[in-house]
Amino acid sequence: MPLKSHEFTSESVAEGHPDKVADQISDAIVDLFLTKDPSSKVAVETLCTTNRVVLAGEVRTNNGAVVTPEEMNAAARAVVRKIGYEQEGFHWQNMTVDNYVHGQSAEIAQGVEEGQGLFKEEGAGDQGIMFGYATDETPELMPATLVYSHQILQKLAGLRHSGQNPQLEPDAKSQVTLQYEGSRPVGVNAVVVSHQHKAGVSQDELREIIRPVVKEVLPEGWFPPEDKFYINPTGSFVIGGPDGDTGLTGRKIIVDTYGGAAPHGGGAFSGKDPSKVDRSAAYATRYLAKNIVAAGLASRCTIQVSYAIGVAQPLSIYVDTHGTGQADEARIAKAVRELFDLSPKGIRTHLKLANAIYGPTAAYGHFGRTPGTDGTFTWEKTDLASELKRLVN
Repeated sequence: MPLKSHEFTSESVAEGHPDKVADQISDAIVDLFLTKDPSSKVAVETLCTTNRVVLAGEVRTNNGAVVTPEEMNAAARAVVRKIGYEQEGFHWQNMTVDNYVHGQSAEIAQGVEEGQGLFKEEGAGDQGIMFGYATDETPELMPATLVYSHQILQKLAGLRHSGQNPQLEPDAKSQVTLQYEGSRPVGVNAVVVSHQHKAGVSQDELREIIRPVVKEVLPEGWFPPEDKFYINPTGSFVIGGPDGDTGLTGRKIIVDTYGGAAPHGGGAFSGKDPSKVDRSAAYATRYLAKNIVAAGLASRCTIQVSYAIGVAQPLSIYVDTHGTGQADEARIAKAVRELFDLSPKGIRTHLKLANAIYGPTAAYGHFGRTPGTDGTFTWEKTDLASELKRLVN
């Protein structure tokens, strides 16, 4: 059924949000292990609170490489320093780091290592369902509400890091509400930005720092009515970050994916190596959905896959083009199976996920980003589009 006129909202959080601090630390530890051993198994969670970071989880290397607790703790401090936390209640140098990371269970290892387990092929690191999504409403093939929410905070972080606006502190959230006609955004109904700031900065001063950033991000003429442009609606926001609110890995999974415009399988990404299909299969399904839309086979596409722990190939693949498909969905699903090996090893190999590329994913979204020359965001390429189109048509 075609979409009618409606509003839709997505939010984002900045790199200094407590939960994002935790995500970035967890992914820094993933990268640390993968740098020493690309086949490392990592599942690390982080908790952040007032001048304290707690690390916990399970890890294993296969080539004799050793990652010490001191190296993990140093990686955590480096993340907090890079974000810019040098506050009394949360400071990269003064915070305590408690490390409870230990070795991976042998029972898990026997099911997910190649040559072991029932099927003698590298199996999924856990059971679960994963979703990928793409829409042609933006050049990034992402929901516009989320793209704008991310970009507002990224640009504000740039102003803070450059020193142009030292009034800004690291913690921030944004929210954008768009008006849609059918499946197309036609205007902005509301924008909310809550941004931590130094003591003594007035709400009006902060409003005028943020205003030109929002105008730059939104299409021309889309700035919301003044009474729908909300800046720090509760007033002062001086105490923020982990000093103001505890942060945990994996609490911003909708910010990480599609801003609520598509389903989420439930599993978080950060802190997990690519053998965990919560992460790698979500990247693979985004890659496939994006290539389907880029090929012109649909304007919108959702893909779901499911796995069982220790089993290599997905138990199911579901393709939904939301009534926008230019080809039968069963044919698209068949082409997907032919072109892409959705086993953990197949995904990791095709998308080159064994590299230390995860730090940049942990803030401002895992999707809709530009593939880097350093191997980051390979799942955002559209290099499969022409072959998909050939197979389906």
